[in-house]
Amino acid sequence: MRQIVLDTETTGLNARTGDRIIEIGGVELINRRLTGNNLHFYINPERDSDPGALAVHGLTTEFLSDKPKFAEIVDTLRDYLRDAELIIHNAPFDLGFLEAEFSLLGLPPFREHYSSVIDTLVQAKAMFPGKRNSLDALCDRFGISNAHRTLHGALLDSELLAEVYLAMTRGQESLVIDMLGEAATQQTSSAAAGKTISLAGLALPVLAADEAELQAHEAVLNDLDKAMKGTSVWRREPVPETAADAADAHAA
Repeated sequence: MRQIVLDTETTGLNARTGDRIIEIGGVELINRRLTGNNLHFYINPERDSDPGALAVHGLTTEFLSDKPKFAEIVDTLRDYLRDAELIIHNAPFDLGFLEAEFSLLGLPPFREHYSSVIDTLVQAKAMFPGKRNSLDALCDRFGISNAHRTLHGALLDSELLAEVYLAMTRGQESLVIDMLGEAATQQTSSAAAGKTISLAGLALPVLAADEAELQAHEAVLNDLDKAMKGTSVWRREPVPETAADAADAHAA
């Protein structure tokens, strides 16, 4: 399963009144593992930032003046995000700006280029109702260091959000989930719901003991036999179950 943790910085709070994206950061997860395949752009919005927004991100008009315009990075962005599940904190904000940028360029809607969205703010509010659920608050709650975050930055915030998301959803992990991602998640969800599942389609590895391990195991069994002056249970063949045994077990 491929997921992209995404964040943007903008000139202000309202894309409908002309505010623009000035920074995009993305962090790739595959089967809940950070891959290092990250995306980062500063973007020239061709306008000034509102004073309030500037105080948050610190990206001045002068700094952004020689950066590429959104039209120059849009193809790379689409290729990077294509068919991925997006993970965004307060998703309607970022998605609204991305839809506005695509619309300004006369392109098909941004929503056509990804598979689905997870809003970590919605998740956090469900997990911690009535508490602060900003990115900084969640970092504190999960013991994730954000001491280096003096200003908001799209890539840094995406990296922090990736750690927060993994911490928030850690209860979903298992050996099968880590190995096989989405298919295993569906199997595990069925098991949690009390449904019968089949592991026949899961390619679990078989790690056979080597000769040294077999000898070490045999030595342990020898010690057990010696201690009990007989044959340990680990060396006894199981007694076949009779019909009467089965009936007794069912009655119990």
